[in-house]
Amino acid sequence: MAQVMELRGDVEFWARIKPLTESDDTEWVQIARDLDTWPGAREAARLQMRLGRAPLARKLYSPAVLADERDRDTLREMAAHGFRIRIATAPLPQGTVIIDRRTMILTDPASSRPAARGPRTYTMSASPALIGGTYALFEAAWENAADLTTFLYPGPPRLDARTSEVLHALVSGATDEVAARELGMSLRTYRRRVAELLTSLDAVSRFQAGVRAGELGLIRR
Repeated sequence: MAQVMELRGDVEFWARIKPLTESDDTEWVQIARDLDTWPGAREAARLQMRLGRAPLARKLYSPAVLADERDRDTLREMAAHGFRIRIATAPLPQGTVIIDRRTMILTDPASSRPAARGPRTYTMSASPALIGGTYALFEAAWENAADLTTFLYPGPPRLDARTSEVLHALVSGATDEVAARELGMSLRTYRRRVAELLTSLDAVSRFQAGVRAGELGLIRR
């Protein structure tokens, strides 16, 4: 196989990738914005679950994957079958699949947009240098991401009225200075309350805290 080649359309994508995933011990590393980043990803996940291959798969998603309840249910099912799933603390710009550290496929973000014309395109590489570098970047992102269970917290924490006000100020997008002034507290106190809130929500960032709060129904509409 050429070290770098372009794949045009989902049919060619699957024609190339399917033979690489038929072994029982294939390592599958995937980066995706959501469950629709890759064609047939949902069906492929169900097949892996039926075949008992989920423990060999690691999937890193953007926070956008948590937006839809049906997708969250799919993620729960995948996790229950042994998939290792983590959520990045920031959006992921490009889908990436690495198979057995020997083959890598990248999405073309432009061809994946809803307004794009023509078939989606992908770049397939067998270059050890490119794959090794990308795999190292994946490992770094994986280590800094949060486990799926962190986002699918089993129950909401109990927040007092003042903490709820801090939460709503946090998700409003207001600066710390503006939020503190509107809540009638010092900037130092506001930031301390935000830090306490992140701990209560088991969140590693303010963005993740906002996502978690929405998941738990802690934000009034």
